[in-house]
Amino acid sequence: MTEKKRRGHNEGTVYYEPDRDRWVAEVSIGPGKRKKFRFKTKQEAIKKKNEALRELERKTLATGPQRKLGDYLEDWIENVHKDNLRISTYVKYKKHIKYIVSDLGEIWLQKLTPEQVTRFYTKKIKDGLSSKTVHGIHGVLKLALDNAVRWNYVSKNVCDLVKPPRVVSREVVPLDIEQARMLLESVREHRLEVLLTMAVVTGMRRGELLALTWSNIDFERHSLQVVHTVDYIPKYGYVQTEPKTKAGKRLIRLPAFLMDMLKAHRVQQEEQRSKVGTAWENRDLVFPDLKGGYFNPNYLLRVFKKILENAGVPHMHFHDLRHSAATILLCMGINIKVIQSLLGHSDISITLGLYSHLLPTMQQEVVDKWDEAFGNNDGAQ
Repeated sequence: MTEKKRRGHNEGTVYYEPDRDRWVAEVSIGPGKRKKFRFKTKQEAIKKKNEALRELERKTLATGPQRKLGDYLEDWIENVHKDNLRISTYVKYKKHIKYIVSDLGEIWLQKLTPEQVTRFYTKKIKDGLSSKTVHGIHGVLKLALDNAVRWNYVSKNVCDLVKPPRVVSREVVPLDIEQARMLLESVREHRLEVLLTMAVVTGMRRGELLALTWSNIDFERHSLQVVHTVDYIPKYGYVQTEPKTKAGKRLIRLPAFLMDMLKAHRVQQEEQRSKVGTAWENRDLVFPDLKGGYFNPNYLLRVFKKILENAGVPHMHFHDLRHSAATILLCMGINIKVIQSLLGHSDISITLGLYSHLLPTMQQEVVDKWDEAFGNNDGAQ
């Protein structure tokens, strides 16, 4: 085979490799740097050469080194993106990446196709993963490939051409006011009485309740400040962070009966502290474990399950107490903007998206208000 003529920058050529029985499209991408693409036919090679030259001119040609998807994702999460994430988010991303690597990790980054990604999502749904988890996997892969585009590893993000599965939300089981009374009456004198009452009345998240300190409560103004949340993460232990959004840090007004419960709860806690003595962890927590440390959230869920059974209340997730608070307040006629503020939603669309289905059932109240304002009981025209 004759020696190929050297090509200048932004030039290309097509030639045949008899030892591989392949046609090669070769493009010069810089001084002494060339990129090769191999095909079975000359026509395919010519087409690719012309495409590559156009991409090179538009500066969209992937000129970075070839890397396997699995190697790239591990490098990206550990050395590029980790410092931008909360620990809980990092752990979640690592789980998502593990799913991707197990099925697609050996594929070369530049050869990954929308079809492969779509089939991967379908397979994971069939394997039993929830649509929410697969949607999360899509989000992580898209984020990582956006970075690959910036680094010129790939010319485009294949996730932009893939539609992730529609998230099928689980059915929420909120309590109505009577069920809430039943639940709270069943935990009278129970260790979790005040915590569960706080959850139903304020709509606070589990992590916010378990991170609440006495210094966050203003007994004179009957209010509290939500400033932290806590969760238990395997290998990391208890991790306390600030709320994800500015709206998450919020002031919550408390009714008098709940303030009285908190005062009595504090007295009981001081008695427990005296019993424990020097082994007490002085974290100032409102809802600690029996030695003053963080209350294990998994243990809380187990106890909560037993409480529901004893109360005769349908099974529900602890987070459904938050939905219960919003539902009960809407039925009381509380303005949805007030509920948004109470729950710490950053945008009213979040609140409306969760609870707008309740609004049509409240239209009778609107009709009644109009009748009160303009109705004529005498029937006069």
